[in-house]
Amino acid sequence: MFRIKQWIKMLLQNILLPLLYNFYRRRPVEKGLVLFADAHHTELPFSMRRMYEILRGQETGSLYQVHDSSADVPEANIADRCDSEAHNTENSGVCTSNSQNSGAENCRTSIKIEQYVTDFDSLSFGAMAKYLLLFMRRYAVAEYVFICDYFLPVASCRKRPETKVVQLWHSCGLTKKIAYDTGEDIPKGYRGNMFDNYAYLTMSAEVCVPVHERALRLSRDHIFATGISRTDYYFDEKWNRQCRENFLRRHPEAAGRKIALWAPTFRGNAAMPRLEGLDAVRHVAEKLKDEWYFIIKAHPHIDRLEMVANSPIPTEELLPVADVLITDYSSVLFDYLLYRRPVILFAPDLNEYESARGFYIDYQSIPYPHAGTEEELHAALTDMEKELQTDPTHTDGELRTALADTGEKVRDIQTGIPAGAEGVGAGHEMMKEKDRSVAAGPEPGQKAVQRNPEAKKNSRRGWYESHRDEIDRFRETYVGACDGHATERILELIGLS
Repeated sequence: MFRIKQWIKMLLQNILLPLLYNFYRRRPVEKGLVLFADAHHTELPFSMRRMYEILRGQETGSLYQVHDSSADVPEANIADRCDSEAHNTENSGVCTSNSQNSGAENCRTSIKIEQYVTDFDSLSFGAMAKYLLLFMRRYAVAEYVFICDYFLPVASCRKRPETKVVQLWHSCGLTKKIAYDTGEDIPKGYRGNMFDNYAYLTMSAEVCVPVHERALRLSRDHIFATGISRTDYYFDEKWNRQCRENFLRRHPEAAGRKIALWAPTFRGNAAMPRLEGLDAVRHVAEKLKDEWYFIIKAHPHIDRLEMVANSPIPTEELLPVADVLITDYSSVLFDYLLYRRPVILFAPDLNEYESARGFYIDYQSIPYPHAGTEEELHAALTDMEKELQTDPTHTDGELRTALADTGEKVRDIQTGIPAGAEGVGAGHEMMKEKDRSVAAGPEPGQKAVQRNPEAKKNSRRGWYESHRDEIDRFRETYVGACDGHATERILELIGLS
């Protein structure tokens, strides 16, 4: 069945979708038409939500005149919901009065937003065909297309140059190999380049740029260390507070206990995913249930086949709640770095995983406690509890958040390098001229960080105090461009600010 699905995808990708696109592209581009598209979720993914809200003016006021014809497709035909005036936006604009300067006006571009979000795995063949027909018709005339994951329809044709595909990406940092650097992400029989149509790919730090250049076979000119849009939420205290309040409403039994969030990635591929360590985590949770409340959040690929999660709350909305994150090779590690809180790396199959897939960095050099067995995980959490009790920033019975200090840090839009004496905009030229040996990251198969033999000599007790500088460097290296203003920089970069 898996092979049959792959052949059907190849048929659509290489023959039918290009025909549809070329038929509909005979019409001119609709200026201001913005599409949000995804094939892995039933609602707008978290990785695109901040951008969507900003464009709708929910966070920064009415920056644009928005015709929002969003709908879950293919259940609803978007074209039927858009009136003729909304479609005819090529020469339209909107002017808003400037209250501080009487008589002056600020003219902004008129935009119209449409959602094409669905989960291919949950659709019948007919429903998927309808979705693809609707998407390709609008893709052919769109000015902007936002995606955040692998999305085959975007790569199915040679897109017109007037259309800007913006890949917001769904992960920060670098751990496991991806895309063309591994045999598990892209089918061996796939023809073409899945990423060739990207105009912009956004990264969490400059060190990620050359690695993704190789892994995605994408020109460096299209990859930018602007920060990841969704991470702006983590710097939003209102959003963090709402997450904590929602958690207590749904899990009142957690009050008074410390919160441990286990959020591992999956093994294998999306069609045949596997999970490691579940029994060990459940045993430790039972032993420590008086002091710790465990949240188990498996990757959606796992829960789609076998529900193991014990909370309906999305993982990203649990990060503000957790006192400690337990993960393995998941990029959720890098999101959680922004909260500056404890992490335990529980990887019971490290040797097997490293041999089968591989990493971009030396996994054991990541400056957090490592555990490979149930006993080591139990010991790490026990020591963690002692450390939290002596940390004045943690008070028992209270759900906390420790946001990174954003300050007034401004980063060059091209590189994500903090602006200093060189001035904003100088970072890009500086990176061209200077030795890239540090920022360029590892070649596939090489190690990016040298092991620290002294780290193994330290006990887990007092870990975060003794490793604070190392952790700070790690955070700055891999998520240094994420400071609460990534969405603003992306909009400026693509010309929608």
